[in-house]
Amino acid sequence: MNSLKDFTAKPDASHIQSTAGLSLTGLFELTKPRLSLLSVFTASLGYLLFYPLSTNFIPFFALTFGTLFAACGAAALNQWMEKDEDSLMPRTSNRPIPAKIIEPETALIFGIILSSLGLIILWIGTNPWACLLTLLTLVIYLTIYTPLKKKSAYATEAGAISGALPPLIGWVAAAGEPSVYGWILFGILFTWQLPHFMAIAWNFRKDYQTGGFKLHKLGNPDGFHLARKSLIYSILLTVFVFSPFFVNSNQPSPGNLYLLSSILLSLYLLKPAYNFLFSSDRDHSARKLFFVTIIYLPLLLAILVIDRFL
Repeated sequence: MNSLKDFTAKPDASHIQSTAGLSLTGLFELTKPRLSLLSVFTASLGYLLFYPLSTNFIPFFALTFGTLFAACGAAALNQWMEKDEDSLMPRTSNRPIPAKIIEPETALIFGIILSSLGLIILWIGTNPWACLLTLLTLVIYLTIYTPLKKKSAYATEAGAISGALPPLIGWVAAAGEPSVYGWILFGILFTWQLPHFMAIAWNFRKDYQTGGFKLHKLGNPDGFHLARKSLIYSILLTVFVFSPFFVNSNQPSPGNLYLLSSILLSLYLLKPAYNFLFSSDRDHSARKLFFVTIIYLPLLLAILVIDRFL
């Protein structure tokens, strides 16, 4: 999905000055570092939720670096696949390939090497479940979500599946197999992405139209259906957040810290999601919702881990 940098960035190619340091800078930007680090962050928290006091650091480090390489490789391959569309949109025209910092063939090879290295690390250092779920993430992101973006507004859901798998990958790296809590983490990440991305899709609807993407096209051109979708998924997210208290599992239920924090964070999210649907200034309310989702997720996941540790 998209990052804070994507939301706020303005086209600027003034940093293109010399060929020497540019290739390293370009390769780094090709990995979409903020987005890739989000995948690493959620995968690591998934592991820590199962093993908050683990003293075996080898699987954790393998998970961290394997996820990092796989996410960076997926980002590079995504930009290689969308190089023509990126060149048309002001928001993305300064990315390494359309800005001619990195050759497309270099980006392709770079992405394949990073993705392969990530899978190898996960296979050797964690377990087959974590490796196979990471491979599934790459397949969905690159072969379903990326091409579907030009065909259907519902590509967002496909992208949300790949974006929601990292915490489940972290969980299975620790647990050895998927379980109820692992799927709850998947549900939280899946539903969180929809209000987050609907806000982006609305505010960058002109860019997406220029690039030929259909992500912003969902029902009324005034954004009502996008906003309604945001509110629906915000409510579903709240259900997933509170579900650990109501499911039968061999894992202990969260404590009072998580309960109180979940109530406050849910209210914090539902208010801007409601405003996005019913406000007369949809642009402003969409921007507000975006920034709330950015704050909401790391706080919720951090509190989950702290509560589990306590």
